[in-house]
Amino acid sequence: MEHTDIQANTDKLCKFIATKFEANELDNSSLVQIFEVMGSYLNLQTISNYAKSHGLTYNGVIKTRTIKEIFGVKFVIDNE
Repeated sequence: MEHTDIQANTDKLCKFIATKFEANELDNSSLVQIFEVMGSYLNLQTISNYAKSHGLTYNGVIKTRTIKEIFGVKFVIDNE
């Protein structure tokens, strides 16, 4: 799939979720559930939890893994 298709699908999905939430067809619990599912696909973990579970140092994780800040918290994305 081309990058433009991925971006178009991402935009559609975000709009769908926003529309459903604003129409009260999704609630906070629904959004948390979606966030949890997406987090599992990303294998999302805080840097310290990832370091502990993989026997690495905090700095070692920062230097060697993909880090993304979400809501002011840094997470490791390790879904490869």
